[in-house]
Amino acid sequence: MFGYQFVETFGFDDDVYPLMRIIVWPLYLALAVELTYTIRKSQAVVRVGPSGTRSFLWPDHIEFGFYAKTESKLLTDTNEHMDENSADARLVKEEGLDAVVASVIAPPIEDLGFRLVRARMFDHNGLTMQIMAERPDGTMSVNDCEAVSRAISPVLDVEDPVSQAYNLEISSPGIDRPLVRRSDFETWAGHTAKIESAYLVEGRKRWRGLLVKLEGDDLILRRDNAAKGEEVEARIPLQSISAANLILTDELVREALKRDKALRTANDIDDDDLNTDN
Repeated sequence: MFGYQFVETFGFDDDVYPLMRIIVWPLYLALAVELTYTIRKSQAVVRVGPSGTRSFLWPDHIEFGFYAKTESKLLTDTNEHMDENSADARLVKEEGLDAVVASVIAPPIEDLGFRLVRARMFDHNGLTMQIMAERPDGTMSVNDCEAVSRAISPVLDVEDPVSQAYNLEISSPGIDRPLVRRSDFETWAGHTAKIESAYLVEGRKRWRGLLVKLEGDDLILRRDNAAKGEEVEARIPLQSISAANLILTDELVREALKRDKALRTANDIDDDDLNTDN
């Protein structure tokens, strides 16, 4: 819940274990591939692919023909698929390449019982694919991040939405999280957020203020920077919102910590399993 990041690199390490090459070389000689055996988070990850290109990542626990299953706490195989037509589907979505990536990874994430929050490509110390996900109750543990990574990696390899090498980063939404669903605005009512609309609403496209409530399909926002003579409360149609994020405040941190503790207690999750660093 508090910004844990699980990072996998789609590419090749320079070191190749000679013994592993001897074992698998006869199988891959015709394809001129290399095998790198890497330990990440005490988990074996096998990367196979032509040198200089994206690798084909087939971690353990992959069942061919189905998405990866996981032994992570609270996950079962009976979770219903939460598609984009559900009552609490995402209102704020990606565009361009980010939208393509989201369409590829959303099904396996939802099949595991998680919800996709946001998919974003950005260039920081190399190209990075950042995936934010969470359980329906808002939690996201270290094991959960690893489970999502295992599930979406083979799908990304097959669909190949990004042609160049990149880092895959799985994280929780964090405290100053994006607000993308109707329930997000309801859950975090009473806290401060910044909002951007896709078109002019009441003469503006950028907003900052207190999330008051939802009225029908509109968000009521109490502006904290309204000029003299301007309306303090704004009515913003949910369908107009192109971006929304909570703003980090002392009140938000206290509330997030309180909720996190309650959820960990209710779900019997150890302290070490949820990262509480922002």
